[in-house]
Amino acid sequence: MKVTPDVVRCEFIGTSVRVARSSHKGNIGISGRVVGETRKTFTILEQAKKKTIAKDSSIFYFEFPDGAIVEVDGKLLAGKPEDRLKKNIRRLW
Repeated sequence: MKVTPDVVRCEFIGTSVRVARSSHKGNIGISGRVVGETRKTFTILEQAKKKTIAKDSSIFYFEFPDGAIVEVDGKLLAGKPEDRLKKNIRRLW
C-alpha cells in the first residue's frame, strides 16, 4: 500500500490496530482488530473483549493487509465513516 493522505479514506473495520498514544492512560497499548466504528469512536476486539476508544484523543497504528503500518492521528478520522470520503486532506510531507 502506498502511504498517502488518502489513507484516512480507507475502510478500517477488520484492520489490525494498536493505540500508540491517548489522553486516557488506560487506552495506551490496546491492540486488536477494529470491529466497529462510529462518528467519535472505534470498537476494538482485544482478547475476546470489546474496548471502545475515542478517536479525537488518540493516535493509532494501523496494519494493513499488505504489511504496511501507518500512524494516524485520530483527529483526522473523527466524523462519520462515510463522510471521510468527501474530506480533503492537505499533504504534510
